[in-house]
Amino acid sequence: MSPSLPGQRRAPARGRRAFAATWWGQAWVTALEDSTLDAGRLSRGRTYARKGMVGPVTIAPGQVKAAVQGSQPRPYRSSVHLPVLTDTQWDTLLDTIAARAGHLAALLDGEMPAELVDDARRAGVPLLPQPTELDPDCSCPDWGYPCKHAAALCYTIAATIDADPFVLFALRGRSREEVLALLRARRTATQETASPPTPTGFPAAAAYTRWAEHTPQLPENPAPAAHTAALPITPPPGSGLAATDLERLMTDAAARAARLLAGDTADLHLTRHQDAVRIAASAPGPEWFHHLIENTGAKPAAFARLTRAWRHGGARGLTVAEHPHTPDSAAMTAARTALNTALTEMTTAPVSLRAWRNRLTLTDHGIQLRLGPDARWYPYLQEDDGEWWPAAPADTDPVTALTAVWQRTGT
Repeated sequence: MSPSLPGQRRAPARGRRAFAATWWGQAWVTALEDSTLDAGRLSRGRTYARKGMVGPVTIAPGQVKAAVQGSQPRPYRSSVHLPVLTDTQWDTLLDTIAARAGHLAALLDGEMPAELVDDARRAGVPLLPQPTELDPDCSCPDWGYPCKHAAALCYTIAATIDADPFVLFALRGRSREEVLALLRARRTATQETASPPTPTGFPAAAAYTRWAEHTPQLPENPAPAAHTAALPITPPPGSGLAATDLERLMTDAAARAARLLAGDTADLHLTRHQDAVRIAASAPGPEWFHHLIENTGAKPAAFARLTRAWRHGGARGLTVAEHPHTPDSAAMTAARTALNTALTEMTTAPVSLRAWRNRLTLTDHGIQLRLGPDARWYPYLQEDDGEWWPAAPADTDPVTALTAVWQRTGT
C-alpha cells in the first residue's frame, strides 16, 4: 500500500499525548493504551519512540511494521495488525464519504472529520481502531502484550496518522489512490444516471378524499404468545450447554422481543461486543461475566467500565463512553457558563474547567461531564487507576449531573 516511510516526525519529549496532536491521532494512542493494563511496557515504549529507536515504518493492508532497536545489537521485527474492512463495509464507508462534499475536502486537507467517523460507526464501519482490534507482534522474547518494541511502533505511527488520515484507510485495506479513484467512479456514475421524470400526480384534496373513502382496516395486534423459561428437554450430554444458561438466554430474548413490539428499537443494531456488555450489565453472575470477557477478547477493566456505562445509560451510555463527538458549540458554552455559576456557590476555591469536544472536565476534582447525542449530560469520575468511569445516570441539566457526583469526590 505505502512504501517504507524513511523518517517519522519526532514527538515532543514528555507526556502521553505528545505523540499525537489531532483527535484522530489521539484515538489511535487511546486504543493502544486501553488494550493493556501493563503501564510499565507502555512507558518503555514511549521512551523508545522518543529516542528514535523505531526504524523506517512500512504500512500495508491490516498491518504496520518496522524494525525496533532494543537492548541487543540486532533490532527486533515488530508489527501491529488491524482488521481490514470487508467489501460491504468499504461500500458503506465510501457512500458515507460521498454523501457530504465536505468530508472529502477535509480529508484532502489532512483533516479527519469527526462527523464522518460518527456516521460510519453508526453504519457499522469501524474506521478508528478499537482496543480489542489492535494485535501486536514482535520477534523479541518479551511476553508482554504489547511488548515495549511494539508499543514504541504504535506511538511512533501516531504522528504519521496525525499528518495523513488516509493512513487509517490504508491500514483498513485501501490506499489513498484507491479511495479517491472509487469516489470519482461513484461521482461519475451519479452524474450519468438520468433522473426519472416527475409523475404528474393528483391534487392533494382529491388524493386525500380517495384515500379516506377506501381506508383499509388494520388488523388488531395479536395477544403476546405465552412462553415459559423451562426447556422442554435437557441439553445433550457433552454439548457444553447448560439448561440454566439456555433458560437465561430464552428469558432475555423474550424480553427483547417484547420491547421491540412496544416500539423500543434501541437494542436492535448492537454489535456482538455491545450485546455482550448489555448482557453483563444485567448482572448474570461472575461466571457469565468472565465468559463474556473471554469470548469477546475484551480487556477486563475496559469491559467493566462499559458495563457500568450501560447500567447508567443503556445503548446511549455506551456510545458516550466509547466515542467522543463534536456537539453544537452553543450547547457547550451554555453548559460551561451554568457550571461556572453553580461552582461559585459550591466551593470557594478556584475550579479549573477544561473543555474538549463533548467533554467538560474539572481537572482538580476528578469529575467529567460528557454531552451525549441525546442532549443529556453523563457524569464520570476519575478512579485510582487514572481512568474515567461512568458514575451516575445522565441528566439534561449539566448542573444536576455535576451535583450527582460532587459529594462523592470529597470536595
